[in-house]
Amino acid sequence: MSCNNRWTQLALGLLCMMAISSPQYVWALLTKPMLAAFDVKLSQLQITFSILIVFQTFLSPVQGYLIDRFGPRLLLSIGGALTGLSWILASQAGDLTHLYLTYGLLGGIGTGVVYVGIVGHMVQWFPHRRGFATGMVAAGYGMGAVLTTFPISNSIAAVGYRQTLLHFGCIFGLVALLAAQGMRRPTAQGMSPVVVPVQRPVDVGPSVMLRSPVFWLMFLMFTLMSTSGLMVIAQMGAFAKDFGVSMVLVFGMAALPLALTLDRFTNGLTRPFFGWVSDRIGRERTMLLAFGFEGVAMTLWLLSRDNAVLFVLLSGLAFFGWGEIFSLFPSTLTDTFGRMHATTNYGLLYMAQGIGSILGGPLAAWMHESTGTWSAVFILVIALDFIAAFLAIAVLKPMRDKLLARAQPAQ
Repeated sequence: MSCNNRWTQLALGLLCMMAISSPQYVWALLTKPMLAAFDVKLSQLQITFSILIVFQTFLSPVQGYLIDRFGPRLLLSIGGALTGLSWILASQAGDLTHLYLTYGLLGGIGTGVVYVGIVGHMVQWFPHRRGFATGMVAAGYGMGAVLTTFPISNSIAAVGYRQTLLHFGCIFGLVALLAAQGMRRPTAQGMSPVVVPVQRPVDVGPSVMLRSPVFWLMFLMFTLMSTSGLMVIAQMGAFAKDFGVSMVLVFGMAALPLALTLDRFTNGLTRPFFGWVSDRIGRERTMLLAFGFEGVAMTLWLLSRDNAVLFVLLSGLAFFGWGEIFSLFPSTLTDTFGRMHATTNYGLLYMAQGIGSILGGPLAAWMHESTGTWSAVFILVIALDFIAAFLAIAVLKPMRDKLLARAQPAQ
């Protein structure tokens, strides 16, 4: 199949995303053997993960600009190679500084280039199915580590974490590098056909977009939703322990690992699902539905927190209402400001995820320490969900409609 075909591009993008997902999602498997090897405190080791996320998100505007400037194949090749190299070099790390620079810094740059590049690539290739396309590749990042979690866990047990990093680093880098070779800029013949009439935005770059109140409203909403979700993700173990359900058996499995497995699945499934819904009923209506759904699920979760079965099921439903932010926001942004500078523009919006990663875990922990209960954290998350849902339909929709109406050529 020709590379100048949107479905080929989607498949290659999905493969790239799956190849770079493990540095974030299997980090928890590496902490125990690394603690023993480096003989340091957990808080010191976890700085590695923070560096990874910060450089993945806060360099995204620069990464997006370079991809728009030099094309997807070159930059995605570099990003995939850096991701694999970060694990290869980390396998030789003899101290924390070396680990920070390899797994953290180099890995964050590499995964950030690929993530922002693939999402920006998809919104250009699928102008009328942006929600679905970005949801599919975002699901690849969210669920890709499912395929590697058990092999990596078994490898660590068999040969140690250093050999595991070396072997899997080579595999991830090679897969991403090969997939990137097929990346092409979109052509009129290769893009998706018109399936619904849409308002065509004027293509604008970051200098114009950053002066638009619509962008900053989306940035605020993305930050609210990112913070709310990450407050939960970072504290799942603590929730289960305090609620007394972590080791309770549910369907023959301990509640906490079962909940984490279900959450990873629903967090990936929601991205193409709500992206597909938004292609049909509109972005803001879908945001109202999805964000409100998470708020309701979180409310029910709080009210039944000591029931192990409901703890597992409602945690999955809560994440089904959260992960779609990674398909809805990039597609909404490109619908509004055009596809010519889509990757650069999304890189700027994606910084909201970085803010959420900084606020989410520490803010939740501070609230728990101050109040002595997780109920306050749940209440804040619920409030953020409903605020974002209200802003989507009551503020963002009329603002976007007005902006797009002004951008239409006179009839």
